[in-house]
Amino acid sequence: MEQKNAVNPSARPAAPAAPKAAPAAKSSGGASLFAVLVIVLGFIISLLIYKFVLGAPDHFLGNNPENNPKPGDYLGIVYKGGVIVPALMTMLLCVITFSIERALTISKAKGSKSIESFVRGVRQKLNTNDINGAIALCDQQKGSVANVVRAGLKKYQEMGRETGMNTDQRVLAIQKEIEESTALELPMLEKNLVIISTIASIATLTGLLGTVFGMIKAFSALAQAGNPDATALATGISEALINTALGIGTSALAIVAYNFFTSKIDELTYSIDEAGFSIIQTFAAQHGNAGQES
Repeated sequence: MEQKNAVNPSARPAAPAAPKAAPAAKSSGGASLFAVLVIVLGFIISLLIYKFVLGAPDHFLGNNPENNPKPGDYLGIVYKGGVIVPALMTMLLCVITFSIERALTISKAKGSKSIESFVRGVRQKLNTNDINGAIALCDQQKGSVANVVRAGLKKYQEMGRETGMNTDQRVLAIQKEIEESTALELPMLEKNLVIISTIASIATLTGLLGTVFGMIKAFSALAQAGNPDATALATGISEALINTALGIGTSALAIVAYNFFTSKIDELTYSIDEAGFSIIQTFAAQHGNAGQES
């Protein structure tokens, strides 16, 4: 049974995989454009909010943004965080936007029904050798998992009619088709997660950079000859703490979002592996004798 090293016979079914690369490249370009637009629009929106909402004159004493914020006015307090605040707000908006986009994409990838019930239904159809019924379940389910399983079932039917290959070679062809289909679907599930993970790393550092700027202002106020400028000292400390809070909060949200979505993708990958294993084992069991005779 162990003939997995027979490379030449099993290479034939893999030939049609080349045309599939074009849609993946196209979707990658669309994903990059979407990410750039989100980041640029997020930065513009953050600047507008910082300038016209947080920096509105009515948040400050004497209606002057150069003065201290009014007591209890948190919008004015955040404005006093300085020029790093728009950058941190951009990161926060990006995390929220990409999290919503990933949630919608992964929900769509699951399909119309529960993944567990879908995989269970496919296995039941395979146990009764009802391949057409299993394909019909994939058409009803839709989504990335169903697409991969459907590709494996189509190759199952094709290899069932193949007489020039033995069982091991046909099993390898089915396995290769499932792996190639998975390789095309997974990038759609994982795109933009790298941005979320990057923000999780740099948001804290950006907040610390704002903290440093604030502390520089605070110590500059203390270094003045004579009585220290209490207003400048308070402004510097406020800037430092605000940037620290925004950076840590954004980073924490990004970490939670990244871990949540990677766990969901792992669940989908496990479901694909489970269904693919069932397809391969069923084919080997039902066509083993024929493969021995050929």
